[in-house]
Amino acid sequence: MFLLDYLDHTIKKIKSQSANALTLLNLSLGSFAILFILRDELKLSLLLIFLAALADRFDGMVARKLNIESELGKQLDSMCDIISFGIAPALLLYQSILFSYGASGAVFAIVYIACGALRLARFNTTENNGYFTGLPITAAGCLLTLSYLSVPYLPSYVFMFLTIILSFLMVSTFKLKKV
Repeated sequence: MFLLDYLDHTIKKIKSQSANALTLLNLSLGSFAILFILRDELKLSLLLIFLAALADRFDGMVARKLNIESELGKQLDSMCDIISFGIAPALLLYQSILFSYGASGAVFAIVYIACGALRLARFNTTENNGYFTGLPITAAGCLLTLSYLSVPYLPSYVFMFLTIILSFLMVSTFKLKKV
């Protein structure tokens, strides 16, 4: 009897933390992406950012499906998202092209990260009624990351504009229906 109770308790604990485990996987993949960017392995970091996006997609899905949504999970998700979809994509673009603009390129990357952080903070402190306000950082991060593939084909100033446009879209007030 004791063993069955212990097993049941353990299964409930694992279930209750499954979404947070996926969120931490998102963080881990984003962190590895940053480390690979620092080693100038940009294509591998691109792959890791997209894998982080998959983990991010599934953590919310699992939390809703298992009815284990929590304030802790919401805050943890935002902290992980700023790494995987704020810092990692900005650093990827900085390392690949924006560095050529010197301090201006660094400012554009930092503005992107700051707007992403602001967007996440606003998301966590406002009522969500089936709509996002502004472009979600996951979408912005994936678009910025995807743009890396066009670095050899587009003029470098395009990436400065893209970075600033995505920054402003994240903090804008347009409504976007959740999917």
